[in-house]
Amino acid sequence: NEGRPVGLIANNPLHLGGAIDAPAADKAARFMQLCNAHGLPIVSLIDTPGFMVGPEVEKTAQVRHVSRLFVTAAALRVPLFGVVLRKGYGLGAMAMAAGGFHAPVFTLSWPTGEFGGMGLEGYVRLGFRKELEAAAEGAERDALFARLLAERYEHGAALNMATTLEIDAVIDPAETRAWLARGLASARLRPATGSRFVDTW
Repeated sequence: NEGRPVGLIANNPLHLGGAIDAPAADKAARFMQLCNAHGLPIVSLIDTPGFMVGPEVEKTAQVRHVSRLFVTAAALRVPLFGVVLRKGYGLGAMAMAAGGFHAPVFTLSWPTGEFGGMGLEGYVRLGFRKELEAAAEGAERDALFARLLAERYEHGAALNMATTLEIDAVIDPAETRAWLARGLASARLRPATGSRFVDTW
């Protein structure tokens, strides 16, 4: 299937560190709908710390906007292929993978892939707050933080995700095109259900 047209969605780490805000979610959801309407398979290049959070972001109706990604992905008839390039954190990564890492035809990761429910530094600060506060301030606390963070990075490494079947494979980046070509050759459109898609508003 060389030369076959596809739709490409990707996070831009140079804008908000790759985080997904309301305008980005709307843009991606509209593009997914366009690909679906024209029968174009979707390739998703994932490198996101997740959805944007905070009081200012909440004023933009962030939850409503990012939910469009999940609702749109659930109605896709075209195949979607996910490739985690680096950061695969939180619900943002799930949204980029059509709702979860098991939803695409396949989800691959480069060896640089990192996975977690949220950014790992924040996870350690919040999830291990009691342990960190119990440690003496200074070198002891810093050493504990560094150890816990290293454990989280090891746990969320792409190879560990693949060994527990959370993703399909960890590949050499040079093999990405070949994997996508094979996937495109084997994937088909899902049949229409007869029901009409209703977008969130």
